Amino acid sequence: MVARIVIAAPASGHGKTTVAAGLMAALRARGLAVSGHKVGPDFIDPSYHALATGLPARNLDPFLQGEDRLVPLLRHGSRAAELAVIEGVMGLYDGQLGTEGFASTAHVARLLDAPVVLVVDASAASRSVAALVLGFRHYDPEIRLAGVILNKLGSQRHEDEIRAALHRTGIPVLGALRRSDDIHAPSRHLGLVPAGERAAESHRMLPRLASWIAEGVDLDAVVRVARNAPPLAGPAWSPEAEWSGPRAVVAAAAGEAFTFRYTETVELLAAAGVDVVDVDPLRDKALPEGCAGLYFGGGFPEVHADELSANGPLRAAVAAAAGRGMPIVAECAGMLYLCRELDDLPMAGVLDATARMRPRGALGYRKARALSANVLAEAGQEVTGHEFHRTEVRPRHGGTPAWEWNGEPEGFTTANVHASYLHVHWAGHPALAQRFADAVHVHAGTLVASGD
Repeated sequence: MVARIVIAAPASGHGKTTVAAGLMAALRARGLAVSGHKVGPDFIDPSYHALATGLPARNLDPFLQGEDRLVPLLRHGSRAAELAVIEGVMGLYDGQLGTEGFASTAHVARLLDAPVVLVVDASAASRSVAALVLGFRHYDPEIRLAGVILNKLGSQRHEDEIRAALHRTGIPVLGALRRSDDIHAPSRHLGLVPAGERAAESHRMLPRLASWIAEGVDLDAVVRVARNAPPLAGPAWSPEAEWSGPRAVVAAAAGEAFTFRYTETVELLAAAGVDVVDVDPLRDKALPEGCAGLYFGGGFPEVHADELSANGPLRAAVAAAAGRGMPIVAECAGMLYLCRELDDLPMAGVLDATARMRPRGALGYRKARALSANVLAEAGQEVTGHEFHRTEVRPRHGGTPAWEWNGEPEGFTTANVHASYLHVHWAGHPALAQRFADAVHVHAGTLVASGD
């Protein structure tokens, strides 16, 4: 039995993340073990979930992982919890364009047979909120709208007016939250600032957030709704069930500049005999002992470009490792770090390319095909992924692209490097983790043979 609840909204900006993270923190403060999950490919919101729950962040995405993996992944991610809180994405019915809502919050709620609570920003309406909520309830009969949490209320009179209107619909009000200037998270060009970049402030904010939710939300009612979700059939996802093997070490970029990494990536590598050791390119001067591979995920290196560039010893160590044939996989921010320059500042120089910020961003799901065999994918292998950045990378002397999507080549591959803007959730494509792990084990063997 997995007690579970989906926190959704009519659109972005209604306060889903604040309410979802606040619920996680408030329920945890009550003594419940809570797991946090995010619909979609987002890395930032889950960073707040992990802070609120004390458990690893998890994503649930039918496009990246496949519909049949969502229940197993939920069971896996909530195995140490009594209740799972699942934060939606955008509006309840908003999904991949042109697909009638594929990968929307509603799609995930149906796959998980989970009750939905709608968070509504009521700051600019009163009785009209009832009409809005009623429309969301009837739009899809398969969605079980279990209640509403009213957000950004101005006064008791404002709340009473909306409650009276909602009473006619039969949809219960599970919470009513007043506007609060103390509860917020700073944002930048791609959304909220990751919790890892403001750890001290985020930790200080958690008790205030938990108290704000506990004062305005009927937590007992929320728990009852979650526990009334029907049982889920089938086993939990298990990375260990995929494979096992000897141990090797991969260094993974971490710290404030590299906060984007799916939890299952590490779990799959661990199951394939690879121990992932964090390295902070802002502060660490050397790669870990015995390192046989590098995984540089996403984040905001452009925000920390001065510090990344100033750490010359690690840049040199990464370049030297690449030159010795060490397998390297880099996604988005990791690719920028491997370039010769980022906004005219020297980087690792593994790729003969330059990177810089640009006014407009790239955002969306992608279906990609590997153009050649490399350390991550076989030639012709097809994957689903997500592009999420506001930079551009320009190769200086051509190079072999990593992927092709929409008829256009993208990224870079060499004999031992795979670098791309594409974020791929490896739980949806576990063969990528195995291929990279295999390359790491081969390289580890050469290190042993050479005595390095």
